[in-house]
Amino acid sequence: MNALRARVARRPVHGVLLLDKPLGWSSNDALQKVKWLLRAEKAGHTGTLDPLATGVLPLCFGAATKFSQLQLDADKTYEAVARLGQKTSTADAEGEVIEERPVQVSQEDLLRIAPQFTGLIRQIPPMHSALKKDGKALYEYARAGIEIEREAREVTIYALNMTLADTDVAQPAIKMIVKCSKGTYIRTLGEDVGEALGCGAHLSALRRVGTGGFEVGQCVTLEALEAMTEEERLNCLIPVDSLLSEHTVVMLDDENKARFLNGVRRRGDWADSEKIAVYAESTRALLGTAQALAGELIPGRLLSPLDIEQISNA
Repeated sequence: MNALRARVARRPVHGVLLLDKPLGWSSNDALQKVKWLLRAEKAGHTGTLDPLATGVLPLCFGAATKFSQLQLDADKTYEAVARLGQKTSTADAEGEVIEERPVQVSQEDLLRIAPQFTGLIRQIPPMHSALKKDGKALYEYARAGIEIEREAREVTIYALNMTLADTDVAQPAIKMIVKCSKGTYIRTLGEDVGEALGCGAHLSALRRVGTGGFEVGQCVTLEALEAMTEEERLNCLIPVDSLLSEHTVVMLDDENKARFLNGVRRRGDWADSEKIAVYAESTRALLGTAQALAGELIPGRLLSPLDIEQISNA
């Protein structure tokens, strides 16, 4: 009976909530908490943040889940602190110290090695990661003491700023600000930087400050959400099409709208583009995404008529 009441209490919620994920929470735990607070029927996040990381975590609700992949593929910006002189089993503060070395690092050393980690680089994914091998996450193998061979991956570091952190002299560290492509492991970057400096390192703090055009200053904390009324929580949502800010806008009249929503290609004088957000001309309602090729508008991810109606009536 209680489970039935819980299901009945759910409601259609459409939009994106920018959460400042708290320390110690998994991304899924944070998602489930916010989903419960909003009483939302459908929800998904846009790529995991480690429990020891904080910062920007866009949470998608309802129709927004159709476009969550766009955030998964987006560039990211992180602020991190790497503790020098110690390597750990997980490359972060959660693991056991497995090696210690003396530290003699200057700001000039950081400037010298920075070009090695800028541009297109190759990283070997860490064993303590959610990357899967034969259906199991690598961290499951790691917890069982099993080392799996991993292939190096190419990622892009667009900008890397490193400075000596102002910490206790007994615990030298560097602060890194990293703008990077999807799939970049900041723990691995910190560990590799430590090796290049000759002293080893592990991450002691990690904060995502930007992803796909969203910044941490736009985020709401879990604590603030809990203190809000239901109406105030709903007002924290930003529109579904905020995920489509880099898409070209195309408007369709009512006849073409109906056919487009049925998955039928439309003919027109549209310029070729892989990223198009399609709207109804009469109501300005988002219909979905498409690509244009050789004068054809090819449907991509489409909203259902019910989604469109619920968003319009919200």
